[in-house]
Amino acid sequence: MSNKIKGSEALIKSLLAEGVDTIFGYPGGAIIPTFDALYDYQDKINYILTRHEQGATHSAQGYARVSGKVGVCIVTSGPAATNAITGIGDAMMDSTPMVVIAGQVGSSLLGTDAFQEIDVVGITQPITKWSYQIRSAEEIPSAVARAFYIARSGRPGPVVLDFAKNAQTELVDFKYEKCKFTRGYIPSMPIKQKHIDDAASIINNAKKPLALVGQGVILSNAEKELLSFLEKADIPAASTLLGLSAMPSDFRLNKGFIGMHGNIAPNMKTNECDVLIAIGMRFDDRVTGKLDTYAKQAKVIHIDIDPSEIGKNVAVTAKILGDAKAALCALTEKTEPATHTEWINSFDDFDKLEFDKVIEKELYPKSGDITMGEVVRKVSEATNNNAVLVTDVGQNQMMSARYFRFSQTRSVVTSGGLGTMGFGIPAAIGAKVGAPERTVCMFAGDGGFQMTIQELGTIMQSNIGVKMIVMNNNYLGMVRQWQELFYDKRYSSTPMINPDFNQIADAYRIANRHVSRREDLDDAIAEMLKDDKPFLLVVEVEEQGLVYPMTPAGDTVTNILY
Repeated sequence: MSNKIKGSEALIKSLLAEGVDTIFGYPGGAIIPTFDALYDYQDKINYILTRHEQGATHSAQGYARVSGKVGVCIVTSGPAATNAITGIGDAMMDSTPMVVIAGQVGSSLLGTDAFQEIDVVGITQPITKWSYQIRSAEEIPSAVARAFYIARSGRPGPVVLDFAKNAQTELVDFKYEKCKFTRGYIPSMPIKQKHIDDAASIINNAKKPLALVGQGVILSNAEKELLSFLEKADIPAASTLLGLSAMPSDFRLNKGFIGMHGNIAPNMKTNECDVLIAIGMRFDDRVTGKLDTYAKQAKVIHIDIDPSEIGKNVAVTAKILGDAKAALCALTEKTEPATHTEWINSFDDFDKLEFDKVIEKELYPKSGDITMGEVVRKVSEATNNNAVLVTDVGQNQMMSARYFRFSQTRSVVTSGGLGTMGFGIPAAIGAKVGAPERTVCMFAGDGGFQMTIQELGTIMQSNIGVKMIVMNNNYLGMVRQWQELFYDKRYSSTPMINPDFNQIADAYRIANRHVSRREDLDDAIAEMLKDDKPFLLVVEVEEQGLVYPMTPAGDTVTNILY
């Protein structure tokens, strides 16, 4: 009796062997055999039908970011594959482990410009860790094993499998072995003791050290090791956008958020510290500002798993190439206990300046329209600072990063490197599926919310309990801010006439509330959070609101507007 199975079933069995329990996607002609096979595995795999392929990729990203697993989505060929490009690029920029399986025309039709044929591998190679076309059923187990190994190991990222239709229908003897090695790919290097010793020597002689914490700490599960290192050496630390929840917000050495709209103190101290320790971050331009004037007085120590990042933007004095968890363990052992009380206390004056000039009027306005900051902080406090923050992109994103508070790791899901408007709703779907026990709060502006508003259908059909907060200022707010500050208030194509978002929520049978008065805000937030069902809260916020502080793009990191 033959033990052969169809390639489509071999794919599903391969995914199960890799521990996949959730798939996001959208069916179509070239991938029908795979969806047919999936029909028989509904008790083992939770399949979420999104309303757009971009939504599927962002949902897979949200799932991966909160769960620590590889996100998976399956789409069909042609336009479906190209619709997934944005999410693939986003995952590459933000080091998110994801496997995208795209249907493709049969092998005999490749290169003939067949219906819905497109060169998926050629298009996606520059924005993936690996892109591969499966042309026969025999290739399926090894290709899937390699895909997951590459996606999750080293610096994580997206992998694309272009799945020819004939490979889905052919019969194959199924045998699966997980991949532990692939020639030419070195996910991480053994940490060199000399690098540890050199870095420790610099830190042990530092008078004004400052640590910058990136998402690499979270990806390597090094949160405890980070806190131990900072405590032992008494080093203040600040986080990048994606590294925000690596430290609890109330950790005594946590000095906040760095970057264009970050906190004044850590940005100013970047150009005052004598040692700058970058941990799992890539010195993005939104963090460094003008490179010619960035931390020139400091000895720079860079810890990263990706050798291409070290020295790419900022020259380093010492490097530690390898996994952040292992690096921090080894570094802490060689670091001497220290006290930097005077240096740490010197942050306080800038914190007071920022509170007086920015925070007080943003969080505690005595009159006028509702501010974005007060909405964010009230929602955070109402969840006891335990929620997962998901954001769209724009002013809502920066306000959320500044004023949401965190008590546990893997609590920030946002589009950092690519800055993808429309990321919010689908990413929140994935985050809630990936961490169903947690409250997921998604903040969006009126612009980004409409870019993937169709994913409300996914929330409705799968009853996914995300809490969506639209801060509506009737503008493309961040572009409007730049137009006000740098383009003489010439508001070209930024005012928006919006639909009634609450009526749209009603159409999708999602509970909702509209708030335009400050005195109604607390009650509306309480109503939103009273159960675990989906909810849309639309808040009318000040139209002319600005996100301050702000370092103008390309300017010196200490030239801060407030």
